[in-house]
Amino acid sequence: MMSDRYHWNRTHPGLTGLHLAVEPDRLLIVNHRMYDGLDRLDRIRVFLQHHVFAVWDFMSLLKSLQRELTCVGVPWVPQGPTTSRRLINDIVLTEESDELGDGYLSHFELYLRAMAEAGADTAPIHSFVDRLRAGTPVPEALKLAEAPQAAVDFVAGTWDIIESAPVHAQAAAFAFGREDLIPEMFERVLRIEDAQPQLATFKDYLVRHIDLDGEQHTPMAMQMLIDLCADDHDKWAECAVTVRRALVARHTLWSAVADQLMRA
Repeated sequence: MMSDRYHWNRTHPGLTGLHLAVEPDRLLIVNHRMYDGLDRLDRIRVFLQHHVFAVWDFMSLLKSLQRELTCVGVPWVPQGPTTSRRLINDIVLTEESDELGDGYLSHFELYLRAMAEAGADTAPIHSFVDRLRAGTPVPEALKLAEAPQAAVDFVAGTWDIIESAPVHAQAAAFAFGREDLIPEMFERVLRIEDAQPQLATFKDYLVRHIDLDGEQHTPMAMQMLIDLCADDHDKWAECAVTVRRALVARHTLWSAVADQLMRA
């Protein structure tokens, strides 16, 4: 358990206002029709084959924040607000190297394991990652890997935030478009009434994120956002614009997946 020195219950008028501003878009996602379509193993495979790209670009957004808020180069020099520096490093530690069983694994790699267990097609995501390792730019790698178009569009939106949004807006997309959203989204997915052993790892993945993000990472991400925006009204306004973009992109992805599920 993390120390309470992070003031997880701390609030701020800017954060409260941001919550209110984005709540309608957020509710459209947590109440989306897509979840009702996750009623058969073949449909769950379709979901996995799309969603894995969102799992990957979550890590890219997270690592972008770590790059902006800490020093990850050599020679090392102190960099970034000290509170945000600690918070982002703590989040990265778990997301990139969580303690699972008798070893350590990133949540992305755990998701790949869940996909393989469920019989989902992992060829596009493996091809994509292999091309990234070889130095292929993200947009080209997505095309060459034949990623689902809805996933390509979603990653493009995240990549635009990474490349063009200021660090406080990136942190807002991370806090509200990912960490705050994930527990409720995954609670809906977890309602899958399928006891097939092929989904055991996937359900373990969901439970881990519901617990971790709800109890630790969301409060940490909100604290980081307060740290970065403080009393700057312009920064909070920029955050609202970026969060709305992120939430609209998620809704669009879910709608595309829902259409695919109905055709499965």
